[in-house]
Amino acid sequence: MTDTPTNSQIPVAVVGAGPAGLMAAEVLAQGGAAVTVYDAMPSAGRKFLMAGRGGLNLTHGEPLPDFLARYREASSHLAPAITAFSPEALRAWSEGLGQPTFIGSSGRVFPEAFKASPLLRAWLRRLNALGVKFAFRHRWNGWDGHGHLMFQTSSGQTAVDARATATVLALGGASWPRLGSDAGWVETLAGKGVMVSPLRAANCGFTVDWSEVFRDRFEGQPLKAVALTFGPHTSRGEAVITRSGVEGGAVYALSAKLRDAIVTSGHATVRIALRPDLDAPRLAARLSIPKRKQSFSNWLRKASQLSPVGIGLLQESAKISGVPLSSMSPASLGELINAVSIKLDGIAPIARAISTAGGIAFSEIDPEFMIRRLRGVFAAGEMLDWEAPTGGYLLQACFATGVAAGRGALRWLSR
Repeated sequence: MTDTPTNSQIPVAVVGAGPAGLMAAEVLAQGGAAVTVYDAMPSAGRKFLMAGRGGLNLTHGEPLPDFLARYREASSHLAPAITAFSPEALRAWSEGLGQPTFIGSSGRVFPEAFKASPLLRAWLRRLNALGVKFAFRHRWNGWDGHGHLMFQTSSGQTAVDARATATVLALGGASWPRLGSDAGWVETLAGKGVMVSPLRAANCGFTVDWSEVFRDRFEGQPLKAVALTFGPHTSRGEAVITRSGVEGGAVYALSAKLRDAIVTSGHATVRIALRPDLDAPRLAARLSIPKRKQSFSNWLRKASQLSPVGIGLLQESAKISGVPLSSMSPASLGELINAVSIKLDGIAPIARAISTAGGIAFSEIDPEFMIRRLRGVFAAGEMLDWEAPTGGYLLQACFATGVAAGRGALRWLSR
């Protein structure tokens, strides 16, 4: 052993086998380090696989300045990492694993296979070829008195990594804890003096005090092609009625603002346009046709082209206001169809959120993604204090910060 060992002689630990951790492991292994990836779950990429159930949205095809703006307050902190490993670089990386991508009509980028499993399998084969080792069913418990990583195994034993010279932490946030990201690291790092912003639900649903009749009849049904408005902000897409409230893409797009309003005032009122492509005068004209012998609900469905759940939502709103739909004029009914007010009285549990906000404050992270207070310990992915809307921005930042942390660790080791 020489006095200045090469990276190939230096063991490095990566804690967390999600996208950020696996990407850090790849970069480290390609740089010559001997990498061991630890994870509490029985296999790698559990949440990554779940993200691909409806078609794996890897990134987005919009121009980079617009892309970076999606990260709001964290955009300046994430910009160097995402610029260095851009959406184009991520697409090239995926193609290098035999999974070419395409840009959909919405600008979102997907693998042509439209699944996460082929990409993950190819990725794990590459990591295996690079010599990366995996230690599953190892839950990280911090450091022992000598500064060595400690893990609890599935058998209840304590395992210690006394060899790792550098560590990349990529333990995720607090959403879907059954898939591995249970935020158990927060207390550990706080105990080391690391400032961690409270974890909060992001891209999440909200609770609504539905009537029992509405809840029982329409739970799980989607409101398709609607527009949601909160203050000056509007999103279009799908909203889904849940037993306790509402969720879905159109809701997630506004979730950060809705969440902050509920935290501040205890509630938020969102307006839903059920037929956003028809203005009130055109709706009123359609609603002026005679009802004849049809039931009111059947007439309303045919005249407005609303789904049963849409009509149910109108009736739910009418119950709250005390004004029956059948007594409204065509003009008033036309206005209501595109301005149904729903009072959100709470935030759905963080465990069911798509992602989380909060995490290690960027003031605690140096430009190499090393935690300033912890020599040789780097952090990546959702552990950091950022949030982003759905649309490929979540995975892109996880991949990019994983690359940045891996490169930062290699540079630190070389010094």
